[in-house]
Amino acid sequence: MADKIKSLTVLDLRFPTSLNKDGSDAMNKNPDYSCPYLTLETESGLKGYGMTFTLGRGNNIVCEAIKLLSHLVVGQDTSKIFADFGSFWRSLTSEDQIRWLGPEKGVMHMAVAGIVNALWDLWAKKEKKPLWKLLVDLEPEQLVATIDFRHIEDCLTKEEAIEMLQNMKVGKEKREQEMRDTGFPAYTTSCAWLGYSEEKIMRLCKEAKAQGFTRFKMKVGADLEDDKRRAGVLRDTMGQDHLLMVDANQKWEVPQAIAWMKELVPFRLTWIEEPTSPDDVLGHLEIAKALNPLGIGIATGEQCQNRIMFKQFLKSGAMQYCQIDCCRMGGVNEVLAVILLARKFKVPVCPHGGGVGLCEYIQHMSMFDYIAVSGSLENRMIEYTDHLHEHFHHPCEIKNGCYMPPEAPGFSIEMKDTSLADYEWPHGKVWQRLISDGIYKLLD
Repeated sequence: MADKIKSLTVLDLRFPTSLNKDGSDAMNKNPDYSCPYLTLETESGLKGYGMTFTLGRGNNIVCEAIKLLSHLVVGQDTSKIFADFGSFWRSLTSEDQIRWLGPEKGVMHMAVAGIVNALWDLWAKKEKKPLWKLLVDLEPEQLVATIDFRHIEDCLTKEEAIEMLQNMKVGKEKREQEMRDTGFPAYTTSCAWLGYSEEKIMRLCKEAKAQGFTRFKMKVGADLEDDKRRAGVLRDTMGQDHLLMVDANQKWEVPQAIAWMKELVPFRLTWIEEPTSPDDVLGHLEIAKALNPLGIGIATGEQCQNRIMFKQFLKSGAMQYCQIDCCRMGGVNEVLAVILLARKFKVPVCPHGGGVGLCEYIQHMSMFDYIAVSGSLENRMIEYTDHLHEHFHHPCEIKNGCYMPPEAPGFSIEMKDTSLADYEWPHGKVWQRLISDGIYKLLD
């Protein structure tokens, strides 16, 4: 039955996380977690919610980009979109004049992500399933039809993807039940943001251990001696048997990354994340060649702009941990392409979380990856931070250090009306108070 999209609305939502240094790292010292938050409504009254993610100023630019693409969405029949989602995705990324602003990267691609993710929310609600379950239940041909294989068929063809998914049908029910019973392993980044004191790191680490976490990540890159001190505090508090990862958020030049990380080898690190520019495939490869023999892998991908960049990282051996993001690339469709590429090159997918809504999003992708694509939990984990989940109707659930599968239909991103009223920029109640108190200024 036809059900056309009758409206698209978007809000500029921002949260003052910089006040407590939440999210602070070597390159982003005062981030305010923010999102363009959009609502699609169909003629039948069904609503789909989507978002992408920014760090504050500039959020309004992504909102305007979403509005710029809205004419390609409003009036479309959802059943036709879902029947050939790959072609519709290409129409969003290939509008003749707008494509020049990318192509398929940057602000316009983040806008595509917001729209596409809202469409997947609609589809999952239409089928009365959480998104991960919708993806798991799609026939291989249906799922592959949602993906645009343009520029990656030299590494992965549609036929290969279908065969991969067909082969993984064996054991799917058992793996799905395992997820329902025990969940998907998580690691926490909440204990060791760069701006946190030693006392706060110790307190948060102890609290995380009590919640069942055995995997921890620390921000590095501002000062080597301080990194050593903080790594020592975290390692001593978390214990010697647990996993420790570090993240430089693109801070270093290639030789500097190698030298700096060699100084941190005694702390037994699993990976260094984003050691240099997120676009520098050759730089990451050089770092990997130097650090892999020391037991340290290279993790990257949260700011990898599209499937073509991931293809190069994966094929070259420049990444040992693939960090997908549902908002940096063009939404679920492109994330699916990267998950399949990672499976072909035998690289574990460890999604990027944190921010606002990212943890709610990525849990669905990892559940799908394990049940329908990889069938393995080896070296796989999902990032978790404990910020801002209270604003969602169906926040992610952590149990014994693992993400538990969402049960509510949709993509888990619908926010509470009170949060929308409080945090819309700059008219929300919270922002009006902070602006009137002189804590924030209207710079955009």
